[in-house]
Amino acid sequence: MVDLKTEIESIIKGEVDDSDAVRELYSHDASLFELKPLIVVAPKNAKDVENIVTYVRNNKKSSRDLYITPRSGGTCMSGGAIGESITLDFTKYFNRVLGVSATEGHVQPGVYYRNFEPHTLKYGALMPSFPASRELCTVGGMVANNSGGELSLRYGKTINYVNELKVVFCDGNEYTVKPLTKIELDRKMRLASFEGDVYRRVFKLVDSNYAAIKAAKPSVSKNSTGYNLWDVWDRETGIFDLTKVIVGSQGTLGIITDIKLRLIPKEPYSGVLVCFMKKMDGLGDIINTVLTQHPTTFESFDNYTLNLSIKFFPYFRYNLGWWGLIKLAWQLLPDALILFKGIPKLILLIEFTGQTQEEINQKIDRMRELLEHFKLQAMEEDETPAKAWKFRIMRRESFNLLRKKVKDKHTAPFIDDLVVLPKHLPTFLPKLRRIVNKYKLQATVAGHMGDGNFHVIPLMKIEDPKERAKLEPAMREVNKLVLKYGGSLSGEHNDGLIRGPWLQQMYGRKVFGYFRELKAIFDPDNMFNPHIKATADWDFSMSHIRQKF
Repeated sequence: MVDLKTEIESIIKGEVDDSDAVRELYSHDASLFELKPLIVVAPKNAKDVENIVTYVRNNKKSSRDLYITPRSGGTCMSGGAIGESITLDFTKYFNRVLGVSATEGHVQPGVYYRNFEPHTLKYGALMPSFPASRELCTVGGMVANNSGGELSLRYGKTINYVNELKVVFCDGNEYTVKPLTKIELDRKMRLASFEGDVYRRVFKLVDSNYAAIKAAKPSVSKNSTGYNLWDVWDRETGIFDLTKVIVGSQGTLGIITDIKLRLIPKEPYSGVLVCFMKKMDGLGDIINTVLTQHPTTFESFDNYTLNLSIKFFPYFRYNLGWWGLIKLAWQLLPDALILFKGIPKLILLIEFTGQTQEEINQKIDRMRELLEHFKLQAMEEDETPAKAWKFRIMRRESFNLLRKKVKDKHTAPFIDDLVVLPKHLPTFLPKLRRIVNKYKLQATVAGHMGDGNFHVIPLMKIEDPKERAKLEPAMREVNKLVLKYGGSLSGEHNDGLIRGPWLQQMYGRKVFGYFRELKAIFDPDNMFNPHIKATADWDFSMSHIRQKF
């Protein structure tokens, strides 16, 4: 019998681990799934990655279950960072910031975002598509998932900031991938190599089906489902950009080894208008009114999240420390009077940024003036980041609080990332809550109001067969509701194991076929993360639900 660990060790300079403890650790990410790898490899350089890919390609026919799963921070909520064969961990050696200027950052995929941002801030610059897990995620994971977050309302998602990638394709070679002019594309397509074949076949796919592919783009501001085929080829500009399908591909098309990102100037001042809504009446008009003022962020969380935060308030000390907890309690004292009058159905956080404090004050005053006639329960002006901090903590930490606090139940992210146009939210949200209540799911609803992107995080005893049986029917009803309103099943968290099986339902057979064709062009032997996105299977996913938490 072939000793996989020994064979991989013989062809790389990095490290290989097949101990039970390490395999168990890497069998989970932030999803509800469990896939235990045979080995965990920490490649030392791009040549190691090339050698591993070549090894898998050469042995795939005799070992059909041999494949590669790239992984960095392991914060994926859809199951994209776990596999049952070879897991590549990029955090140990691919963790260098290679260069930063006021306009571009050059990093390796294993760099944690929390370590990258201080470098950019030295130049007054920012990579704005960081997710709520900014303290835990890596830049490679942000690219692989096409991440977004609170700033995406104004600045868009990661796909908008990728200048250039280096990617190891399934032929075992590392290639530079970046936007090309038509002349440069023609040059690539003349290559008598696997790279040339990729460019020829992808161009044929997107050009021959140009209208259908362009029409398939979801009509929402955020989308992380499928492959972004509609952004690859633009006949008007003559630009062909393969990074558009690699970003958000969750390691299914190749393995990213190097990243260059566009940065933006960070505005130095910010402030937040906090709105408390006793009723959902008029929400659509409120949203439309807010969006006319072009806020930088427009966030929300519901009464369930607020009640949870109040009930388990002392547990914030684990993340904030005692001093942080005291500071939070002191800042919340003025809000106690509002809450004594009744828990609001919804809390809205409307943030503005600018170049001066005076500019911020004017924007917040104008926003408050426009919202006065809606007769909200209350409004509060937090003109500085320090004042707005208290509600951001409640919003950002709600998921972590759920995961840590409820003893016999665990977070089950399976309807956790839906998107509909904001104008539909007044009718959509009550229907969503009815489905959640129908299946007796204890869940918080928090999200990016300006994008219509909501994170519904149920608490479930997922190892109980009766609870697990709720997943498919509940997900089917929620998905049907989202698609009825022309939405997307994922705005940020991607497909993975949980939403991959639903791609055909969302896009239809023809466009789903284009996704499968793209996967076959890049990875004909299914060497890269074969159980997610367009090659996912519901029965496989459900048979790998995590049994122990």
